[in-house]
Amino acid sequence: MTTRSSTPSPLDKEKFHHDDAHQPDSDSPPPPITFPEGGTRAWLTVLGGSISVFCTFGVVQSFGVYQDYYTRVLLSEHSPSEISWIGSVQVFLVFAVGLPAGKLFDLGYFHHLLIIGSLLYLFSSFMLSLAQPHSYYQVFLAQSIGEGLGMGLLFIPSLAVSSHYFRKKRSLAMGLIIAGASLGGCLYPIMLNNIFQNAGFGWGVRAVSFLDFGLLILANLIMRTRLPPNRKKGNNLPLLKELLTDVPFLLYGAGSFLAFWGAFIPFFYLQLFASLHNLDKTFTKYSLTIMNATSIFGRIVPNLIADKYGPMNTLIVSSFVTGGLVFALFGATNEGGAAAFGIFYGFFSGGTISLITPALTSFITHNDGSDLPLRIALLSFLLSLPLLTGNPLAGALLSPPHYLWFRPIILASMFLLAGSGCFVVTWTLLHKRKNTAII
Repeated sequence: MTTRSSTPSPLDKEKFHHDDAHQPDSDSPPPPITFPEGGTRAWLTVLGGSISVFCTFGVVQSFGVYQDYYTRVLLSEHSPSEISWIGSVQVFLVFAVGLPAGKLFDLGYFHHLLIIGSLLYLFSSFMLSLAQPHSYYQVFLAQSIGEGLGMGLLFIPSLAVSSHYFRKKRSLAMGLIIAGASLGGCLYPIMLNNIFQNAGFGWGVRAVSFLDFGLLILANLIMRTRLPPNRKKGNNLPLLKELLTDVPFLLYGAGSFLAFWGAFIPFFYLQLFASLHNLDKTFTKYSLTIMNATSIFGRIVPNLIADKYGPMNTLIVSSFVTGGLVFALFGATNEGGAAAFGIFYGFFSGGTISLITPALTSFITHNDGSDLPLRIALLSFLLSLPLLTGNPLAGALLSPPHYLWFRPIILASMFLLAGSGCFVVTWTLLHKRKNTAII
């Protein structure tokens, strides 16, 4: 090799530790951290993160299939609101566990989190396949609690590890990882709908479990950390106080809270909406796949734009358009309308969801980016609350058997538009703080 300035090797990492122990001048600043912005190891880690998110959040984005099947068949004696608690508690745990998982990741337990999370998720998934019809508690324990905890241990570390390799291209890297959720949201509904119809619920869930088993082995093998763990004691409390008094960051959290409160309602209810409006059965089976397919591009293209024009700028536009598009569901009472809604909503909501985390780079106040993992963990925990309550609230507003769809539609739109307004105010505050036109 002719240069050693761009990408630290494992030996450099070891030297970093030795420098901590034998630093001749304790007042001298630590060496600057460089980012390779690419390379085989970096892109393999991104691929592994995308596979992990495919297996976890891809299942979350496919819950609309379960919502429809449970409402009409497996748990038909329960209301849509009661059934949506299964998916809401699951996604709540995905994000709520992000706070301790982010801390453990920061301490260097990345691979421990991956292995334990994979085993817990796969065990719970296979147990779900054994759940008996009309046994709500069995489904809830396996799908909500077991799978949710396993996903939570996997999701945040798989996303945060990209920060070890990328700085300038961080939005793109995170977007590619989160795009795995949309790809999973395309494949899983097709698998589940067809196998549920032909072989039953148990074999449909087992097919997903066997697929995830192979993919998670691959993800565990190819993902690697690069930077040394942050095991310095006594640093977290001051940093936590700093973040909790950062007004733009807190306002951004409020906007993200509102946006996530509304963004996932169509993902939970679109297939049920199509079924109850007597749309073509084949189209109904693929309605979520259409939405998630365009969401793949929505989680890549806006992130490419964000790397050039700033993640906050891009997020404001994306969230505002997403909020307006929810109203289009009023006209989606035929196959053409539902398909158009799925295409456009999938793209723009994908951009909104995927930009929430990369936009946190706008708030970094430490030159080495050491505050980013804690910011991600705090935001993740905060977002678990709207994900827990938003979809059951929408289900309750449906008021079955009347199914008053205008109520959850207006609710979702108002939440998204209010979140977009918070982002605009946040942008203004950051603009004043950084004195720059591009954030």
